[in-house]
Amino acid sequence: MFLQSFNTLCLLKLFQEILNTLKEKLEVAKSILADEQERMVMIQGEEQDFKEMIESEYRIRFRLMVEEMNFQSLQDCVFNPKLREDHLNQVLAFATELKGQSQETLQRLNDLGKENMNKLKESEGRLSGHICSLQKMTVELEKKCGKYTLMVLQNAGSSLIRSESLLLQCLEQAQITDLSLCQVTGMSRMLKVLQRAVTLDPKTANPFLVLSEDLRSMHLRNVQQDVPRSPERFVFSATVLGVESFTSGRHYWEVDVEKATKWQLGVSEDSASRHGDLPTASGNKALLMGSLMGTNYTFWAFPPLKRVSLRGEQMHKVGVFLDCESGHISFYDVANRSLIYNFSSLTFQGALRPIFSLCIPSGVTNSDSLSICLPPVSSCDVTVSPQSSLA
Repeated sequence: MFLQSFNTLCLLKLFQEILNTLKEKLEVAKSILADEQERMVMIQGEEQDFKEMIESEYRIRFRLMVEEMNFQSLQDCVFNPKLREDHLNQVLAFATELKGQSQETLQRLNDLGKENMNKLKESEGRLSGHICSLQKMTVELEKKCGKYTLMVLQNAGSSLIRSESLLLQCLEQAQITDLSLCQVTGMSRMLKVLQRAVTLDPKTANPFLVLSEDLRSMHLRNVQQDVPRSPERFVFSATVLGVESFTSGRHYWEVDVEKATKWQLGVSEDSASRHGDLPTASGNKALLMGSLMGTNYTFWAFPPLKRVSLRGEQMHKVGVFLDCESGHISFYDVANRSLIYNFSSLTFQGALRPIFSLCIPSGVTNSDSLSICLPPVSSCDVTVSPQSSLA
């Protein structure tokens, strides 16, 4: 009798341990399923954002092409039908080429989005089935444990085998493809024509920032400098504005970020507050934020604050393009000649100024620095055909 009770307790303990493990795995499976369903919503949003970004980038490229070809020359050809026809044919050829590139990129994005969604739906179905099996097995074992007799427990061998089979099944998320494969490549050569010699405004520089004599570079120091009081100075963030102020037209500048691990670039309304630490919801700034971890970059954009799908390796120069009239701002990886992110149809009040920011050190040595690149001397002597504009 004692031996029978002992065997019953041992089997009961085994069943209880398996039951607890099943319950734990059930909760894990439910968590992964919730994550997969959340990812389904997330990638739909990312795909839509990417689509809008691609469309707006090709629109701005066409506008730049029109400016690049200098339609003033068309006015000189008013009385020369042959020259006028040649110019118009050139525009049409370029527009057709751009449209083809745009459609090809959008189709690639659409195909990739469908592929990712199918993977997530398959994962969702697989996880749902596994959850159902775990729930049934849990109920079955609970009933057997509740009866608490040696005969019932000894005859539950098939339940143990099926339980072990369920526990051995690996639960993992679907492996989806990064949308950065749909990255928009190429940069208009007109950007070099529009490149500005931006300089830093010392009256706005945070005390942790040291500016170079030519006001084209900045680096962090671990202690604040003794600087003159200024209502324009940034107080809580290692930020400085450019001297230049833009209210109209198109402008482009490049920043060397190779020696910085965390940085922010973009534009800010001249009237924006200088006393905040993080971007505010007022929409008076448009920023791209880069964070280097090892050799990989993660990007965030604002407004609204969100993670950018694109991920990259070590970055050397970031190009910033501003079209005041259309409210368009693009950020480029200059070395790879590719788009990182863009904003379109933004609305600002008043003049815009370039903004540059690093991360204030927190007790550790930080020698991060940013440098503004000088425009090429020959940037005004560019003659371009439709094919070379795509380079």
